[in-house]
Amino acid sequence: MTTSSAAVEHRRPPIHIIDTECEALTALALRIEEAQPVVADLLLTELERAELHSADTLPPHTVSMNSVIAYVDERSGTRRTVQLVYPQDADIEAGRISILTPVGAGLIGLAQGDAIDWPDREGQERSLRIVEVKPGESP
Repeated sequence: MTTSSAAVEHRRPPIHIIDTECEALTALALRIEEAQPVVADLLLTELERAELHSADTLPPHTVSMNSVIAYVDERSGTRRTVQLVYPQDADIEAGRISILTPVGAGLIGLAQGDAIDWPDREGQERSLRIVEVKPGESP
């Protein structure tokens, strides 16, 4: 197990991912492995442990690509609402975060009410709790 995986191992709820999204995200993570090894490792580790579903059998209120997610950073009390998108659609000012960010990789597959201890861009561990998940449309 890598260091980054070990750092978040102690608090990981089960995750559920759409099978076709899992394939696309795995390919994406493998493409960035050399340039962004930490994020690639975080994402690949999550994808490996995910329970796969077809789009129509994904449990309700589960984060998938293009979902709109309200979450709370329990350490700072900060609440954010973001849309989880592919890198080409990311726009932080518009609230669209890339799956290829640490937070994006940590949100995929979680369900409303779940919490996870997860590193941010600076490597600081955050405790993120999902408050609400809504389906979203592609930007």
